Amino acid sequence: MIARNIMESKLFSFIDEPISVFYEEKQLSIKNPECPQSFEWRAQVYSISHLISRWQDFSRRGRMAYNMRPAHAARASVQGSWGVGRFYFRVAVQGVRMFDIYYDRAPQRAGDREGHWFLFSERQLISGKD
Repeated sequence: MIARNIMESKLFSFIDEPISVFYEEKQLSIKNPECPQSFEWRAQVYSISHLISRWQDFSRRGRMAYNMRPAHAARASVQGSWGVGRFYFRVAVQGVRMFDIYYDRAPQRAGDREGHWFLFSERQLISGKD
């Protein structure tokens, strides 16, 4: 469920480090993930209390940006294609911390066909006018 009553936030710290994520139930499609219930970063587990927002980006990066015909690339930018795309989740964790996490569908090497999760950044709440 997406929380609608969360205040505005701003970037506090850029991190972009790998994380492990945990679900209560097995995911049907690992290439199109739902928001996890918790994640582990630097040996600490964070329980996600609220999903604030979610978005996806199917932009092709690096060599992948030039390996399709324009018509196919236009469709892939909306629907995604194998190994391309990121699913972002802005989450609040127990306490007052807020993070952006994402799942990158790109394989890291030939034998690694699954994508990977990353902690993109920590956000800071912006309080109302003083």
